[in-house]
Amino acid sequence: MNFEEFKKTHKLLKQYKYTWAPIDKGYNNRTVHINVGDLVVTEKPVSQEMKEKFIGGKGFDLRLLWDATQPNTKWNDPENEIVISGGPCCGITQYSGSGKAICCAISPQTDIVVDSNVGGFFGPFLKFCGFDALELQGKSDEEILIIFDEEREVIDFYEAGDLPSDSHVLAEELHDMLANPENEKDKYNVSVVSSGTAAEHSLIGMLNFSFYDIKRKKVRLKQAGRGGIGTVLRDKKIKAIAAHVKPIGGNRNNVADMDPIKERGRKFNTEMRELDDQQCEMKKKGTAHLTNIMNDYDLLPVHNFRFGSHPDADKITGDVWMSYFTQNVPDGCWVGCNMACSKGVDNYLLRSGPYAGDRVIVDGPEYETTSSLGSIAGIFNPDFTIEANFYCDTYGICTITWGTILGFIMDCFESGILNESRTGGLKLNFGNADTAMELLHQLAKGEGFGMIAGQGVRKMKQIFAEKGWGDPRYMQDIGMENKGLEYSQYVSKESLAQQGGYAMTNKGPQHDEAWLIFMDMVNNQIPTFEKKAEALHYFPMFRTWFGLAGFCKLPWNDVEPVGNAETEEPAKVPEHVDNYVTIFNAVTGQNINKDDIVTQSERVYNFQRIFNIRRGYGLRKHDAQPYRAAGPVTIEEYESRAERYDKQLKEILNVDPEGKTTEEKMAITREYRENQYEKLLDAVYERRGWTKNGVPKIEHLKRLGMDLPELIEVVEPLQ
Repeated sequence: MNFEEFKKTHKLLKQYKYTWAPIDKGYNNRTVHINVGDLVVTEKPVSQEMKEKFIGGKGFDLRLLWDATQPNTKWNDPENEIVISGGPCCGITQYSGSGKAICCAISPQTDIVVDSNVGGFFGPFLKFCGFDALELQGKSDEEILIIFDEEREVIDFYEAGDLPSDSHVLAEELHDMLANPENEKDKYNVSVVSSGTAAEHSLIGMLNFSFYDIKRKKVRLKQAGRGGIGTVLRDKKIKAIAAHVKPIGGNRNNVADMDPIKERGRKFNTEMRELDDQQCEMKKKGTAHLTNIMNDYDLLPVHNFRFGSHPDADKITGDVWMSYFTQNVPDGCWVGCNMACSKGVDNYLLRSGPYAGDRVIVDGPEYETTSSLGSIAGIFNPDFTIEANFYCDTYGICTITWGTILGFIMDCFESGILNESRTGGLKLNFGNADTAMELLHQLAKGEGFGMIAGQGVRKMKQIFAEKGWGDPRYMQDIGMENKGLEYSQYVSKESLAQQGGYAMTNKGPQHDEAWLIFMDMVNNQIPTFEKKAEALHYFPMFRTWFGLAGFCKLPWNDVEPVGNAETEEPAKVPEHVDNYVTIFNAVTGQNINKDDIVTQSERVYNFQRIFNIRRGYGLRKHDAQPYRAAGPVTIEEYESRAERYDKQLKEILNVDPEGKTTEEKMAITREYRENQYEKLLDAVYERRGWTKNGVPKIEHLKRLGMDLPELIEVVEPLQ
């Protein structure tokens, strides 16, 4: 169906006309607010103060969401918003990884703000259509489709009740419909935001952002996966948001100085061409190259994070995934990205579910998916992982979240908390791939135990405890969630810094704030609390900046320039940091330095912390971690690494393990590790300028220029 045919059979509910204007140094200097309840559209100017204090991307999202909501706004209240913004550098095509957007909302899982970064084309296209950010508020009474059209300078609202819900079908239909039927390449100028049927029946829905792969002639999907934003989209009855733009290319961001951007882009492309095969093989394996490395270092989550390695992990190593991925294709999720890490499995024959017998393209799997839809459940079958990856994507749920949920359920089944009677006949033991797939399909249909699984680990712990099925303390220990968000896929037991890098996050345990395991555990670069605190200050702040400016973090450190190891701070990859400083200045016409990057991020990071406090969270008690993130919960776990743990008792605690039972050694180990984490909290809070309760100090906010009256009002009673 083309657009003309669609318009004949679908009611136009409203059309909003706006006046397009060229972007100025990375900014449109306006945002757009849409209330889907009454279809009122409002353009908002972006002030100079907003650009200085919030930069763009996640900063704009948080500022707009704060203004739109109240401290007690619930995720399914009409006033909750989904906010999408890309940042000033989002949309340039001359440097790899410059197409990222950030999505924010009050999360169904955590009741605080969640931010989720995403590739695909919609973030840049929103900017090209004329807006630095999109706010979606209200609730529609009927399913609607929202279309941004740069050429016609309109935002159209159509009834959409008969459009499919699952993302791969819906995105294909809308790319076909909105593109010029006489020019297939025009599909490249379309992007779609959608979710899927599982998001309608769960709290863990995610957003898919589409892009058209010209080489493959296929529509592909990238995911804003964390925290349930897709559930919010479907609760608002938004079937999809689409953008259709004029041809991409040239200097759409109207940057201040293009030459430095091109120069740094050429240099990075040379590094990728000459160094990638020696380092990470991103072009061949994507992030899946990490699987065998994590297994070798006892960091690959196995059996719900009980273990960090498994003899069958050789079935899911990077070389195995490379054999599935189509090679020698561009594989970038934004124009001009030379990292090419968005791997795909082409023409994959589905064996189960509503699309059984179809041949499809599957995005990834990435490293996180090889664990979350594999080893964490004790499943080492690439075909299961690929098929589950496809269905998570099209059903609209986060693979990381779903995998950690699956690991918890299987752990509960193995522990006797669950049984076939309680799961509706599903035998959910570790390694049972068929039943795991059935659970996923149940969720998408809104049936059976799948509906309980879709509530997430935190709520399942509550449900199982209320039913008297298990010991709440034990479930707290093994339930890998913090703040209501499931852990992403690295074992942190032997890295105190990574424990903090997970549990001290503003949104919950996602590795995009800090990945410090090798610095801490392998290379021993941050042995003291002071050094750990410094790392847990710098790296979360630096990584936050990618989501402000519109960059992907992978080109920063997944391929390192020659000589990086000899620099003073190799973990920071200083040459690439300088690239980002140069590019940001060249886009915006500003004159920041590498320290300003951290300051810019600190402003937004502290704002988000205070946003959580305003909502009744954001304190020390909310940074607590499940014990499995820190040490062995069960006898089996301790004894699987008895030599390591006994050695630590001798050498670190000066305790002789001889003659002690495993339970006694576990208790001593636990007390020590929990105390170490509390000391880490103290050190990090002090370094970040927070009180011992995790509240930003007023004098720190003043130093940052963030002593805004509305922030002081929240934190002053807690000083």
